[in-house]
Amino acid sequence: MPKMKSRKSAKKRFRVTANGHVKRGKAFHTHILNKKDRKRKRNLRQTALVFAGVEKKVRTMISV
Repeated sequence: MPKMKSRKSAKKRFRVTANGHVKRGKAFHTHILNKKDRKRKRNLRQTALVFAGVEKKVRTMISV
């Protein structure tokens, strides 16, 4: 059997932290920024953790 391939798009979007959690970037920060206030845009810059129910699925996508 050939090797399993990781999903390249997922590898670019997710990183694994030192504690083993998966972190992600937040959505809605690419365009239509003039109607969003400063505080909202500042919070969208930060990273967030992937929801625990989906973390296992994401981990299989990024691992080889």
